[in-house]
Amino acid sequence: MQKRLGILLNHRYAPPLLLAAVMVFAYGLVMTQTGFYWDDLPMSWIRYQLGPQAMAQYFSTNRPVWGLLYQVTTRIFPQDPLYWQAFALFWRWMGAVLAWLVARELWPRRKSFSLAVGLLFLVYPGFSAQWAAYLYSHFFIVLCLFLFSLYCSLKTIARPSRAWMAAGLIASALNLWMMEYFFLLELTRVLLLWIALRDEVPAASQRTRRTLGLWAPYLAVFAAAVLSRFFIFNNQVYGIGLLPRLQADPLGTLTSLAQTALTSLWTVSFAAWGQAFQLPNPVVHGPRTLALYAGVLALVLGAVAALFWWRQDEDPGKRWEGGWFVALGLVMLPFASAPFWLTDLPVALAFPANRATLPSMLGVAFILAGLIELLRWPIARHTLLAVLVALAAGRQLLWGLDFSRDWQAQKNLFWQMTWRAPGLEPGTTVLLNDRALTFPDNSAVPIIEKPLAFEADNSLSAALNWVYAPNNHSAQVDYVLFYPKTRLGGSLAGLEPGLPIRYDYLAGIFNGNTSQVVAFYYAPPACLRVLDPILDGYNRWIPEDTLMREAAALSSAGWIRPEETAVVPSVYGPEPTHGWCYYFERADLARQMGAWEQVVEIAQTAFALDDYPNDPTERFVYIEGYAHIDDWANAVNYSIQSHRVSPGYVDPMLCRLWDRIEAETPDSAEKAAALEEVKTKFSCLP
Repeated sequence: MQKRLGILLNHRYAPPLLLAAVMVFAYGLVMTQTGFYWDDLPMSWIRYQLGPQAMAQYFSTNRPVWGLLYQVTTRIFPQDPLYWQAFALFWRWMGAVLAWLVARELWPRRKSFSLAVGLLFLVYPGFSAQWAAYLYSHFFIVLCLFLFSLYCSLKTIARPSRAWMAAGLIASALNLWMMEYFFLLELTRVLLLWIALRDEVPAASQRTRRTLGLWAPYLAVFAAAVLSRFFIFNNQVYGIGLLPRLQADPLGTLTSLAQTALTSLWTVSFAAWGQAFQLPNPVVHGPRTLALYAGVLALVLGAVAALFWWRQDEDPGKRWEGGWFVALGLVMLPFASAPFWLTDLPVALAFPANRATLPSMLGVAFILAGLIELLRWPIARHTLLAVLVALAAGRQLLWGLDFSRDWQAQKNLFWQMTWRAPGLEPGTTVLLNDRALTFPDNSAVPIIEKPLAFEADNSLSAALNWVYAPNNHSAQVDYVLFYPKTRLGGSLAGLEPGLPIRYDYLAGIFNGNTSQVVAFYYAPPACLRVLDPILDGYNRWIPEDTLMREAAALSSAGWIRPEETAVVPSVYGPEPTHGWCYYFERADLARQMGAWEQVVEIAQTAFALDDYPNDPTERFVYIEGYAHIDDWANAVNYSIQSHRVSPGYVDPMLCRLWDRIEAETPDSAEKAAALEEVKTKFSCLP
């Protein structure tokens, strides 16, 4: 048995199989629970809703060749996140396999080192957005084209053939013409070729000539790509911002550039891998998450350790060679980050800026694998590698769980929105908060969090149109969703009525006005609420800097249609269980329609549930409902329940609510007594 296991672990297919297993543990366990995020939403909406021509128009100003790749892939896969998650995982794995193959071609006798490069590339913790799969599957395709072109050029040394050369040149050209992320990495090819020729051509002068001869065709392709970038496919979205600053202040700009370079190199390497050591927090993560994390660590640790401890085909070589591996990685890193320095884009670890770490993955893998190689004892090298890979896989799992919770929040948002607003008048602007005020357990101190951390407002705009205008395939877009804090002073000129709103989706145009606005507030686990212009200007539960209190003054439920014209896409299904929030949304819609008996009927069902409000204002609709049917006892009772949550926050709104009730209901002795009781209890001003 032991002998068979040794043969299996030394099989030539063992490395890619190990990479596949680690990939599943790190990324695949939450694949079915994740969806569309960030640019996934507008890009997929444009392609599937507005059509292939709209997709071509979307890419026409920046990356038209990359847009052709989307034209191909979107004809294969439907607008279903599960397909795209699997597709993205395949290309993540393929990238790791190619990184392993490139390292193996460079150092064919150092098989453990080569596999270490593949593993460290696979779980690289500087990039945490694997689950934005529609977008990043295409990033990884381009990265794989670059890696494959490297592999082909290295294979040309050992097995010269036109086929390897042609394949390498085609892959290199596709990488260069599709996008700029891996553009300057092409210049590192000459160093890899020079290293690969060290045994075949030891003499430096001869090796240099041979290296330049092998590199010349790739350099020609690179030069053609540079010329086309300047004169044909110049990127109109991401221009080179460094040149104007150099002309204005050369010394200051160069000093700032040096600081930026050092910071970003640290960020993509040691700071990125430092994230692998961010263990789950028992206060935040429940026992199931902790158990799953521990299981992934154990499985990955065991799989990696078993393969490395049992492999018997390793040439021990010279330990100091690890320094050459590190040097190669260090040379690659500036070329990886330079496109972002030139365009003034940040190289950071926070989402979504961490996409800028993708070009550094191979260089960082070389550096870390080389440092591990410098260790003297094999057991120490193998153990350290296994621990690092396991911790990084566990970290990726935790990020995956964050994305799965965000997807659930996004689904809940649109289900609750359609329950509350079955239809929206075309031309409506939806305003939504970009973060929420919540109270952690056993604390009266509020904390700030984002319920939708992986979506910008233009992301949700796409989903809004997907839901409310499923049959609109024209360039005239019906709806837009803005975060006021993000858009104020730009696309949203102000928070006063009568201001025009124009938003360009690149593939379509929205034209609206601040006089046609519905403002929503979303702070899960509380229900989605349409903001009340009379009450929510005084709502201290809404953080002031979200600007949603001011947005409430623009909001009007009159733009909400009671007819069920919205269609929730199948990817947001199935419909959630009808709990407290379902009945709250339906009751608020009935309140808008003046159907007070229906509000009370819903109240009887809602309060009988094994559920409860997560925001004291969720009782307000029922307070009004009971008041309008002259059930003043229940109206007062639910008012007192809301008051008890936080008198300082709730009472000013309750006073305004009762002012409206007083104005809209007929006089009676019972009403007068109720008004006297609540206005005294809540210290309402006369």
